[in-house]
Amino acid sequence: MQTRCIKIDNITASKEALHFAGELIRHGDVVAFPTETVYGLGANGLDAEACRKIYQAKGRPSDNPLILHVANRSMIDQVAAKIPEKAEKLLAAFCPGPITLILPRKSIVPEQITGGLSTVGVRMPEHDVARALIAAAGVPIAAPSANISGRPSPTTAESVLVDMEGKIPMILDGGACDFGVESTIVDATGEQTVILRPGAITKEMLEEVLGEGSVVIDPALVGADSVPKAPGMKYTHYAPKAPLTLLEGMPTRMARGFRREVARLQSEGHKVGVMASHEVLAELKDLVPADMMADYGPQGKLPAIAANIYEALRSFDEKDADVLLGEGTTSEGLGLAIMNRLHKASGFRSIQA
Repeated sequence: MQTRCIKIDNITASKEALHFAGELIRHGDVVAFPTETVYGLGANGLDAEACRKIYQAKGRPSDNPLILHVANRSMIDQVAAKIPEKAEKLLAAFCPGPITLILPRKSIVPEQITGGLSTVGVRMPEHDVARALIAAAGVPIAAPSANISGRPSPTTAESVLVDMEGKIPMILDGGACDFGVESTIVDATGEQTVILRPGAITKEMLEEVLGEGSVVIDPALVGADSVPKAPGMKYTHYAPKAPLTLLEGMPTRMARGFRREVARLQSEGHKVGVMASHEVLAELKDLVPADMMADYGPQGKLPAIAANIYEALRSFDEKDADVLLGEGTTSEGLGLAIMNRLHKASGFRSIQA
């Protein structure tokens, strides 16, 4: 199969390409497309056979649920059996945007898409290309991130092509994604509002809408064993090819910690790659070659770090590093989402700087 990559600079000027992509979705094919978080791998969310192609292209376990992407409120009503009052508040506050709501599903949604659960994840993306594609397809689009399962998620069309060339017919190139980490997933079906996956919509932001103390974090995020209610909860995710270890602790001690670990690993004969902040990398120039460094942004600038971590991790896959060191950050606010991804990418290997 030949994979076409179509640049979408202007929605109006690209109507023909978007129409063709919508036709592919309606006829059971898979199309990769940009969102404000990461690139998605989309198929008709009401067609179980089409969604099997997603699992096949990604090598994704079949009990890992898919999220349905919708263009408007009427599409939510099409797939959700009920929208609780707190979900209504979150829809009003954050949609369209980087949030996914877990809702009771209607029977129109195939069980294969929900991992056999009675719920479904629904998201209304903010990206113009994503919404135009959903409108062109005329159906909710089931879409996980457009990468091989377990690998860092793609935030550019070029990274999608690395993983999906020859596996899918089309990629819509809408440029680099804004947020760089997947949507916040919120379970709105029970008495408590539960974060199943942290993202750009933080716990603090949710509590501004629902009330202080009204939102909890699912224990599965820190390793508790359970049936996955949402993508990213059960399986290893976001991992580069070389093993990654995080350095965590006070920012003022990071550079010293990295120098110690780099020197130790190099003395053991390892080729060390480092993903870290401007500040840390500046202190490692005499130890680590420039091509073995990936700069994820200024220390403490969480939006920049979130936008850069996946491409930084992916950059080492074309290099000969056999071990990677990554800089951790705070777990407050957006840092919770960043550290969730980094902990999964490292298999929870970390040391104190």
